[in-house]
Amino acid sequence: MTRNTSNTDDQKQDAHGKSRMLHPVAMMLLIMLVAIGLTYILDSGQFQRHARLVIPGTYQLIAKERDLAALLAASPAVSSAERAYPASLFSAMAAIPAGLAKSAPLVFMIMFIGGMFGVLRKSGALDAGIDRLLVRTGGNVYLLTPVLMLAIAAGSTFLGLISEYLVIIPMMLILAQRLGLGPLYATALVAIAAKIGYLASVTNPLALVIAQPIVQVPLLSGAGLRLFVFVLFLAIGIAYLLLYVKRTGYTVPAELNQDSRLSLSHRFVLMVVGISIIVLVIGTSEWKWGDIQLGAFYIFEGIIIAIAAGMSVRTACDAFVEGMKGMMLAGLLIGLAKAIEIVLHDSLVLDTVIYHLASIVEGRSRIFAAEGMILVQMLLDVLIPSTSGKAAISMPILGPIGHLSGVSGQSVVLAFLFGNGLTNMITPTSGMLLAYLATGKVGYGTWVRFIFPLFAIFTLLAMAVMAFAVFSGY
Repeated sequence: MTRNTSNTDDQKQDAHGKSRMLHPVAMMLLIMLVAIGLTYILDSGQFQRHARLVIPGTYQLIAKERDLAALLAASPAVSSAERAYPASLFSAMAAIPAGLAKSAPLVFMIMFIGGMFGVLRKSGALDAGIDRLLVRTGGNVYLLTPVLMLAIAAGSTFLGLISEYLVIIPMMLILAQRLGLGPLYATALVAIAAKIGYLASVTNPLALVIAQPIVQVPLLSGAGLRLFVFVLFLAIGIAYLLLYVKRTGYTVPAELNQDSRLSLSHRFVLMVVGISIIVLVIGTSEWKWGDIQLGAFYIFEGIIIAIAAGMSVRTACDAFVEGMKGMMLAGLLIGLAKAIEIVLHDSLVLDTVIYHLASIVEGRSRIFAAEGMILVQMLLDVLIPSTSGKAAISMPILGPIGHLSGVSGQSVVLAFLFGNGLTNMITPTSGMLLAYLATGKVGYGTWVRFIFPLFAIFTLLAMAVMAFAVFSGY
């Protein structure tokens, strides 16, 4: 197969980005230092809550000790409803294992994805299957890209799949390598499609099951406009990635490995993978599997793949462990993102941020309030990347504000989805985004330079769609 210049371009771009950007772990630690600083600068306060949900109108300032000596305290005081305390360096470091502990099911699920993929790669079936796919499609990236992005985005927007796609990125890396494309293409294909799916959330239960009932609209209602958003944004995302491919000088390969053949064991392994995908979809949508169940599923899938491939026990175990090692950085970044949230939460400053951001849109015209809610959600997403967590905190406050401003509950939900989806494409506090980049071996600086124009286009489009939603009475 002929080689293209795009892979070399990507490697140069990655090397340039990595030389200028911090290691992702160092970057997260730097963000944690900023979070520590915020606990000294911002007032502390708290809303009353019913279960996880904030009760609007109950925000109260809490007296705070701002003694800088507390920064070095080895046994920092614990904030309460009577008095709050800023974070110390020790408490911030303690938040790291605490963040990993709270994220343990997700972290281990990610590592088990890596283990399963290690066994799959060792079997040789994946490489052989990709070679056959390229032969059948003529290696045409302009055909493969839309089909793959549509499949990934559909799983995200209808079922809420997001962390599950970490297993897809290594497969796309192999595909990109065969096509002569670099890791940025492989990572972007998965990340853009998955993020667009979440942004639209046509029937995504993880985003809608909390947000919609809070503002008293029927669950999964309003799907028509969200489906339009999904189609529009996905079409633009596909075009953007293909334009990038074209600009790299990519050409359809003139030669492919026509002699590639699937052995009987390869066919068995690929059959197992195909059945596993079906079980995964049913498990997440019908059986309500969480991260623990998914982790168990990936262990079981790895065992079945090893049996189908005829591997020895030692070979399979070595491959599984090596695969897990490849996902260790991604899992660590997830824990660090949670640690930053813990630092802000324990010093009782998150509610203060929400209170002041919400006051910006309160009492404004309906169009200003609606557009402002998108910006509020985008800013909140930097501090609280979790979709369900942000819904539980922000929607009880923004819902009544929207009602008083003449913005329907459905439009408030749309603003929440837009703000959540847009910022998650680019924020360095999104552990899942950094996990995608770490798995794809793409530097954060390289990613920002690549994705920012698309992020800007999507932001302007979201504002336009929101204006239409308000004026049409959506």
